[in-house]
Amino acid sequence: MSKKTKYTDEPLFIGERVYDLLPSPSQLVKRRSTVKVTLDLTQDSIALFKKWAKRERVPYQRMLRGLIDAYAQQHAGESKPVR
Repeated sequence: MSKKTKYTDEPLFIGERVYDLLPSPSQLVKRRSTVKVTLDLTQDSIALFKKWAKRERVPYQRMLRGLIDAYAQQHAGESKPVR
């Protein structure tokens, strides 16, 4: 890696902005009434949510619930049943 990068003053092309499908982790922490379910998830997914939850100082289960609620709310108007 001895090759040096040569920088120029060319204008940068800014493409179309793509908005995230889901809210940020800090927005996934609202409290609402719940129903208990059993769900098997991968260890990697749980580890990531535990990391985010620790940073936001909330239970990771609440953050997961918020993610599922956000997804359901976004797709509530669709008429096709989920199979």
